[in-house]
Amino acid sequence: MRKRDSVVLIGFMGSGKSTIGLGLCRRLRLPFIDTDRMIELREGRSIPEIFAGQGEEYFREKETKLLRELQGSRLGEIYSVGGGTPLRAENRELLRKLGTVIYLKVSAETVIARLKNDATRPLLQGDNPERKIRALLREREEYYREIADMTVVTDGKKPAQVTEEITAQLRENKRRNKGGGKDMKILIINGPNLNFLGIREKDIYGTKDYKALLRMIAEKGKKESCEIEVFQSNHEGALIDRIQDAYFDGTKGLIINPGAYTHYSYAIRDALAAVTTMKKVEVHISDITAREEFRKISVTAPACDKQIYGQGLDGYLQAIDFLLNFKENS
Repeated sequence: MRKRDSVVLIGFMGSGKSTIGLGLCRRLRLPFIDTDRMIELREGRSIPEIFAGQGEEYFREKETKLLRELQGSRLGEIYSVGGGTPLRAENRELLRKLGTVIYLKVSAETVIARLKNDATRPLLQGDNPERKIRALLREREEYYREIADMTVVTDGKKPAQVTEEITAQLRENKRRNKGGGKDMKILIINGPNLNFLGIREKDIYGTKDYKALLRMIAEKGKKESCEIEVFQSNHEGALIDRIQDAYFDGTKGLIINPGAYTHYSYAIRDALAAVTTMKKVEVHISDITAREEFRKISVTAPACDKQIYGQGLDGYLQAIDFLLNFKENS
């Protein structure tokens, strides 16, 4: 069984696996693991030094051992593996189990142009590296194709283009796998001090902690067959960045509790107003109209389609229902 949401990038040296992996890490908000770098850290030396000291077979054994270890985690991650990793049959099976395998396909001409001055590739040292590149590509192509769930050509494309292409395809695959129903992607953003639920002012915000809110939202998402992501930060810039990211990542409904930023953050208000591709709901756990004068003012609510307050944690569920019902009626 594959690890949920994990992505495995395979391909020839110079295909952009590390660069694309870091881009996906930011877009999908998953940890990035470069297996070559992990081996170097464990060995305390570079891959060229490993090749020179113990040879290629020793290095390949280390690759296989690491892939076996990675099977133990059930978290979603982005993996970039060495160009020769899929050569072993056991490795190919292990890679399949790690997650969705994406083959970054690159032409020999592009590799030659990218690596012509790279002296860190052990297999390209010696006479006529161009001939070696073409021979290795021919040899490895069948193994890449054998295990690839998706093939993306990287020739002539900027890393951001490739990252967006992969993200869009992954999103579409997830949509197809889930099927119809009320399936939609909802993002919930919680601002400062929401992570202190159950600790802060219990007479106002209740005794349930933040983990209880997350469980409640997860159960609602499962019940309604919709994808719900929850993001929390105590920093204004991080909240703005996540709102902007939602414009590109397929989010169809946004629920935000800006916390104290509600009353004065015109920057968050402007970010909300900018993302016009989704419906937005502002939520507050307490009844802000019955509290201090400054709390009665919301500069962010006018950029949203609805405001819900005074309903406790259930306000989040009501906001989800509003977004789902709007989709059904649209």
